[in-house]
Amino acid sequence: MNKNELAAQMVKESDITKADALKTIDSLVSIVTDGLKQKNGKLTLVGFGTFKTIIKKQKKGRNPRTGKEIIIPQKRVVKFIPGKKLKDLVG
Repeated sequence: MNKNELAAQMVKESDITKADALKTIDSLVSIVTDGLKQKNGKLTLVGFGTFKTIIKKQKKGRNPRTGKEIIIPQKRVVKFIPGKKLKDLVG
């Protein structure tokens, strides 16, 4: 499902326009992004899941073209942990 399909589904299930649905989606993405940019970024939606940032440690890797060993630097990444309700519905 893409953004337009999500907005169309929101229009079907509620009494809003597609433009309002798209604004709502953009707002949610912006809020989640801003929250995750903070030092210990975390957003929990009970029943749905938790978005949080973690630090991946520096590690050794290999350049697939040359086979030469390289160092992959530490970086901050986003992790999603599904909630119990979501797990039960999907699984």
